[in-house]
Amino acid sequence: MTTVQSAVAPPGKVRLPGTGMFVMAVLILFFGFYIIYPIVLIFIQSFNAEGVIVGEYRFSFVNWVKAFEEPGTLESLGNTIVVFFAYTAVAFPLAVLISWILARTPIRFSRGLEFMFWVSFMLPALTTTIGWTLLLDPYFGFINVMAKNVLFLDGPLFDIYSVEGIVFAHLMGNAISQKVMLLTPAFRNMNVTLEEAGRVSGAGRLRTMMRITLPVMVPPMVVVFMLNTVRMFNSFEIEQILGTPIKFYVYSTRIFSLVREVEPPGYGEATALASLTLIIILIFIPLQRWLLTRRQYTTISGDYKPGLIHLGPLQPFAFILVVFVVALLTVVPVLTLLGGSFMTRAGFFQATPTYTLDHWRTVLADPIFFRALSTTFIIAISTAIISPVMFSMVAYVLVRRNWPGRLALDSIFWVSAGIPGMLSGLGLLWVILDTPGLNWLFGTTWILIIVAILQGKLTSIQMFKSTFLQMGQDMEEAARTAGAGWLYTYFRIWLPLIAPTMILLGTLNFVLAAGATSSVILLASRDTVTLSLLALEYMTTNVGAAREVAGIISLFIVAMTAGLALVARWFGFQVGVKDRGV
Repeated sequence: MTTVQSAVAPPGKVRLPGTGMFVMAVLILFFGFYIIYPIVLIFIQSFNAEGVIVGEYRFSFVNWVKAFEEPGTLESLGNTIVVFFAYTAVAFPLAVLISWILARTPIRFSRGLEFMFWVSFMLPALTTTIGWTLLLDPYFGFINVMAKNVLFLDGPLFDIYSVEGIVFAHLMGNAISQKVMLLTPAFRNMNVTLEEAGRVSGAGRLRTMMRITLPVMVPPMVVVFMLNTVRMFNSFEIEQILGTPIKFYVYSTRIFSLVREVEPPGYGEATALASLTLIIILIFIPLQRWLLTRRQYTTISGDYKPGLIHLGPLQPFAFILVVFVVALLTVVPVLTLLGGSFMTRAGFFQATPTYTLDHWRTVLADPIFFRALSTTFIIAISTAIISPVMFSMVAYVLVRRNWPGRLALDSIFWVSAGIPGMLSGLGLLWVILDTPGLNWLFGTTWILIIVAILQGKLTSIQMFKSTFLQMGQDMEEAARTAGAGWLYTYFRIWLPLIAPTMILLGTLNFVLAAGATSSVILLASRDTVTLSLLALEYMTTNVGAAREVAGIISLFIVAMTAGLALVARWFGFQVGVKDRGV
């Protein structure tokens, strides 16, 4: 006779939650506190007429009324949208063309050129903006000085301190490179038989591209566009450097001005503007996630056939176009920074002496610089170590564990995808001010590390999720059969397999942390200033050789990130599972 035990707990006994429920509860509470709670608190504080008085609440619409009455507040929101669509109108078609050339034509050094767009993406926007400012400043920019001498112009050839200059700086930042990174693999996975069918029917190259290639690639292009749309409010450095001198404010620079540059601080208007922006972002986030999870077009199937299309006499011109764009995005700004750092005044060739080492001596003799260098390295290296481990474990739980609350945890990260760095920083500032016992975090390295780690959360988790989904469960099942727990299985089975991905994401998060500005600027103090914040401070200070000094500081950021990338690339080949041969 077989005794069947009931799954229901006996009367009088309470069934305790399992380990999975406890782990999920901890994860949801932890990430919810640092991701969702700051945003909720911003919305609540936007109705608080008491301002920054901690613990005091008097709800009214006075902050919203001020925000709508002040022309500059809503105007900054409109400026953000105008600038975004202006540089997107240029960057998106150009990125599509370059991606198609790299993936669908036999261009020379295609993999190397594609990697250079990754390099461009890894260069902080602050670095490229400073470099192009030294070239296009209306008074001492290299290009404008040469144009005045050669073309005998009375004014500058191009003034970077303008709306057009801000759009150009975005194009030279990562507006093009990010799209090329995302679109090139999608174009490479397209089945060449679709284009061959068009050619057989008598269509030329241009018509085939317009009637077949681009329509088939609409889904990934729409996804890339939406990914960039929800991040339109993330820009800060470019507008702070180029827009502030001409009184041109966007969303992020307006919030920074209200919180840090006016007396008394306009916290009420800042939170109202942030809340209004949050409503706009929350409209796009569900649409973005829906687009990312759709599967409408199939370009790889059982009859998949890779192939390239030769452009004939246009092939050399395509190669020149890609090389030219790569040079503008990477080589030109870095070499400009390096050359300008050795000039008495960048662009003034008539200065006596023309070249000097004084700027380097100024930087290397400044104790604030070394403190900023130390702070930046601590934040970046902590982020590079902690974030891959933390988010790989979160991804493991989301993919491999069937625990309750997975959808809620995953939704928290998706909601955070479109939250701008300035809004996130403002929210955490309110959390610190409003939560008893957390005031000590303000201005410390600890809060900057937390912010730096969290800013790469979605990308890290999605990449780790895709890695786990590609691996079978037989090894894990064998380990569990042998009596290993999920934590032991993770470190002994999965960690060696995902080591290359961890190196990649550790490097990426190091780069993002080293160049972070908008997400940390409201939380940093003079004692915890980073290299990017120090360079930004010099660029917005019209004193002496401030721009040359800012260029040198940004070169240290480039050297730090490039050096780590090279080390990580070498180390990445040494870890993981290797082929031992037969």
